Amino acid sequence: MNREKKAITVALYGLLIALAMVLSFVETMIPIPIPVPGIKLGLANLVTVVGLYLIGIPGTIAVTLIRIVLVGLSFGNPYSMIYGLSGSFLSLFVMAVLKKTGKLSQVSISVLGGIAHNIGQITFAAVIVQTPGVFYYLPFLLAAGCIAGTLIGIVGGIITERLQRAMRGIKK
Repeated sequence: MNREKKAITVALYGLLIALAMVLSFVETMIPIPIPVPGIKLGLANLVTVVGLYLIGIPGTIAVTLIRIVLVGLSFGNPYSMIYGLSGSFLSLFVMAVLKKTGKLSQVSISVLGGIAHNIGQITFAAVIVQTPGVFYYLPFLLAAGCIAGTLIGIVGGIITERLQRAMRGIKK
């Protein structure tokens, strides 16, 4: 990889990590008027969706890991990092497998990633609190995952398209 391409790659990774940090901060400021604990918009997952299409799976894994650690240190605690890892990496795995098939849209992949994220986190919570009772939240979380996944997929598609266009202009 030549120096110019390396510089572009590093800049893109930095952009994605910074975007995730900003989105995570913004999300802490948005009240969700739903009486179900644990429902969030998942704005930082936008970076994962965009990353899959811009930097591929290995790069997205790195960006996601860095995002979870930095967000956990900045806005959360060790538990939030572990919960973030459990949801994000199951989501990333599902989205990567589905993207490789080439049969689903970015929005569909994002929705299924949102669902996987919630399943990963609720499963981890069940293990931690040692009760299957937390699975009663699952229908609410799955509905929220579908809604958020759709929104993230739509916005992610727009951002991906614009960044791809901008990157083509830089590489010329």
